Amino acid sequence: MTAKSETIDIEVDGECMSATFLTPKSRVPGVLFVHGWGGSQERDLERAKGIAGLGCVCLTFDLRGHTGGTGISLSRVTREDNLRDLLAAYDRLLAHPAIDTSAVAVVGTSYGGYLAAILSTLRPVRWLALRVPALYRDERWDAPKRDLDKQDLLDYRSRLVPADSNRALHACSQFTGDVLLVESQSDEHVPHATLMSYRAAFQHTHSMTHRIIDGADHALSEPVAQQAYTSILVGWITEMVVGERLSIIQSS
Repeated sequence: MTAKSETIDIEVDGECMSATFLTPKSRVPGVLFVHGWGGSQERDLERAKGIAGLGCVCLTFDLRGHTGGTGISLSRVTREDNLRDLLAAYDRLLAHPAIDTSAVAVVGTSYGGYLAAILSTLRPVRWLALRVPALYRDERWDAPKRDLDKQDLLDYRSRLVPADSNRALHACSQFTGDVLLVESQSDEHVPHATLMSYRAAFQHTHSMTHRIIDGADHALSEPVAQQAYTSILVGWITEMVVGERLSIIQSS
């Protein structure tokens, strides 16, 4: 890693010492968090604080329609609306002056994981972490998301879906970065078959890590499950994002 050199004088007891600042020219990785349907950035914030301490710029946000207040309501929000939200958040993250624009990680949960997969075809993503990523039929993209048939969705998710038949899975088939898939063993909304559809779609990744949280439900209701996911995510981010930066420094 190259460094920027700046010569300065340090005054002491009326005299000057010559000194040199050496600072890295490279910028830091960015991490974008996308919460699930009906959720908020609240849980992401706690994990983002820990990851920011590793030397990353993190951005969490609330998808429109998910936190009340003014604007579009949850009953009317569509997948297109929330994908536009995600694109706007990504662009805002990359506008941060400290960001290395070639080193962006996206962490998505459930519905947020589904949107994150699609995002990877629309913006550069280096690292993709998906916890219990949901899956939806491509049809009725512009219909209110809440109006989609829940039983039909569960039936769809309970079988292996070919990558070329689904927008999110097709995006995964084109992804060449590093991937983390996290599954809940007792998930009532995203069954094992859905994780297998995602895993089968990722054919061109640089690396693939798949972890299952034993006994966990979709929402990680138990504190031990929350802690397990935090440990998995932070460990993976450290290895993928921070670890890479350290290796560059050590080899320079």
